[in-house]
Amino acid sequence: MLVVACIKQVPDTTQVQIDPVTNTLIREGIPFIMNPYDTHALEEALRLKDRYGCRVAVLSMGPPNAEMTLRKALSVGVDRVILLSDRCFGGADTLATSNVLAAAIHKLAQEEEVPLVICGKQTIDGDTAQVGPGIATRLGYTQLTLVDKIVDLDLVAGKIRVSRKLEGRHEIVESPLPSLLTVVREMNRPRYPTVPIRLAAEVAPVELWNNEVLQLDLQSVGLKGSPTWVKKIFSPERDKGEIIGDGIGDPAGTVNLLVEKLLGKDLLEL
Repeated sequence: MLVVACIKQVPDTTQVQIDPVTNTLIREGIPFIMNPYDTHALEEALRLKDRYGCRVAVLSMGPPNAEMTLRKALSVGVDRVILLSDRCFGGADTLATSNVLAAAIHKLAQEEEVPLVICGKQTIDGDTAQVGPGIATRLGYTQLTLVDKIVDLDLVAGKIRVSRKLEGRHEIVESPLPSLLTVVREMNRPRYPTVPIRLAAEVAPVELWNNEVLQLDLQSVGLKGSPTWVKKIFSPERDKGEIIGDGIGDPAGTVNLLVEKLLGKDLLEL
């Protein structure tokens, strides 16, 4: 049995720049990290390995330097890492990205049973939360989003029960396998690598799958397969906050000041 975790290398900064011609991220001079949500997806896959003895494969679509992020996955005990990298994959939106990842998972499933795929809830650079559900749709897997706990996994019966973190409540859902989970940060606490495994990860093989391996239609990947694109990324300008009154010494007076402010901005009706 093979559990697949999908991870992404993301910029470790909010000051990203977009190429005005291609509308893609300018990567030069920007430090990169593993997407924080994906670290929890990776950890959960490793916990299933510890508990059930399954193998864990990690996929990442990105440029050649994403190999560094995959080696970090190897350093915590992953069995196999695959970098999906080809110039024709570049500039992909969530639709084209999920197409490539789904094709890679389908190829792995031809070699070994893949009952479970785990992704982070979203990435910190795109914040769309669309890639995980897109993969599930293409593979025909049940999708379980916002998962904060695997309550039960019955491999014999082919069922999984999870807890989903919703606004103000939790929801327990049971579904058949194969399934795809997108997980939140409350799912677990990622482990640290041990020195021996970390050293071994530096020389372990990182498989490279390009489009010669996946054989995808060029019109369905990269910029050609992306019906959406990023026009601009920027940090929104915000007015500085204002402190009014003395909420401790004169709470009633402070309330009156606040009401006056809200009325002045036409944000309150009496």
